[in-house]
Amino acid sequence: MLEYKYIEQAPIKTTDQDPFESMMARFEVAAMLIDLDPGLYQYLKTPQKQIIVAIPIQMDNGQIEVFEGYRVIHNDVRGPSKGGIRYSPHATLNEVKALAAWMTWKCAVVNLPFGGAKGAVRCDPKKLTLVELEKITRRYTVNLLEVFGPERDIPAPDVNTNEQVMAWIMDTYSMHMRHTTTAVVTGKPMHLGGSQGRVEATGKGVMIVTRSVMEKIGLKPPDTRIVIQGFGNVGSIAAKEFRELGCKITSISDISGAYYNAKGLDIGKAIAYRDSHRGTLEGFDGGEKISNEVQLELECEVLAPCALEDQITSKNAGKIKARIIAEGANGPTMANADMILADRGITVIPDILCNAGGVTVSYFEWVQDRMGYFWPKKQVFEGLERILSEAVREVTEAAEKYNVNMRIGAYVLAIDRVAQTLKLRGIYG
Repeated sequence: MLEYKYIEQAPIKTTDQDPFESMMARFEVAAMLIDLDPGLYQYLKTPQKQIIVAIPIQMDNGQIEVFEGYRVIHNDVRGPSKGGIRYSPHATLNEVKALAAWMTWKCAVVNLPFGGAKGAVRCDPKKLTLVELEKITRRYTVNLLEVFGPERDIPAPDVNTNEQVMAWIMDTYSMHMRHTTTAVVTGKPMHLGGSQGRVEATGKGVMIVTRSVMEKIGLKPPDTRIVIQGFGNVGSIAAKEFRELGCKITSISDISGAYYNAKGLDIGKAIAYRDSHRGTLEGFDGGEKISNEVQLELECEVLAPCALEDQITSKNAGKIKARIIAEGANGPTMANADMILADRGITVIPDILCNAGGVTVSYFEWVQDRMGYFWPKKQVFEGLERILSEAVREVTEAAEKYNVNMRIGAYVLAIDRVAQTLKLRGIYG
């Protein structure tokens, strides 16, 4: 079994509320391990740009509403910054800062030539019409014209955004540039330069990485019960991929609650039900309904949180019964839960490795757009398998070298790569 201890001097002093503190806690441990130069430490922990924009639009009823948008460029030392845009009534600048930093480390872990960024608009898409969403998207894009660009900063879909939102961003940017620029965003529709395999990428990547760790600890698919929190794009595709691997999916969940069947859920039936019921599992009869809180504490071999951040905290970490936690979501485990999980011998596959399939295929999309030649799905998935398998090997080696868990191993690998690039480039000015 993989047993990498969290080093004893880990400066974990975070609350259960602050994602940026959570990110920095892991960063500080990794920086300490590689004896990062104090100047480089200051450089790498500080976002390069933090942008807040006002987004005034005329609503369908004629009234003017002003929304707030964010874009944080954490780092672009290794290449143009890359990161999604989410629409959420709960979006904050601090959350976006944490997510942007995670993107820097995620891209570095899988060795992509990208830096990290993230964006958000504080709005509730469920209360907006399609026309209002388009207006918000286009105005947000116009406000960030000097930031976005195929060689500068490349957005992608995130929570409550999709390929249609990316199409609006691409079109708005292209209109102002006076030529079609497909490579300015990824996660686009296929008709507009999207890549084969992009929809499946994150969920498939969760399976590929988890499968590698299962093999290392001798866990065979037929003996593996999997609990998946979240049944959106990532969770549902991960469930489908795990089922095809031969694993048993005993529980799935979404905002309506969790559904449990000890004998295994019919994932195809669950996906069809969700798609025919406005994207929700509400009323699904394929399993016993339980609470989302109880779901996290079910007996299983693999727990895959594929919803939002901050799901596993110091309060519930001691009750989790999984052998492996596969972080399909960004930041689902608070920093002060890491040591509890490590002490209990639970292997955590960190988000910056586990869900990196999405940004990997986004990279493929960007490459294809720039050369104007597109690959078949088989080639995309072969590339995804190669990059993620190599990343698992390198993270495992870093964890073994420093005698730490996989999360700190991933941070060590990522921070060292960015720091080495920065040393070679130097500081201008």
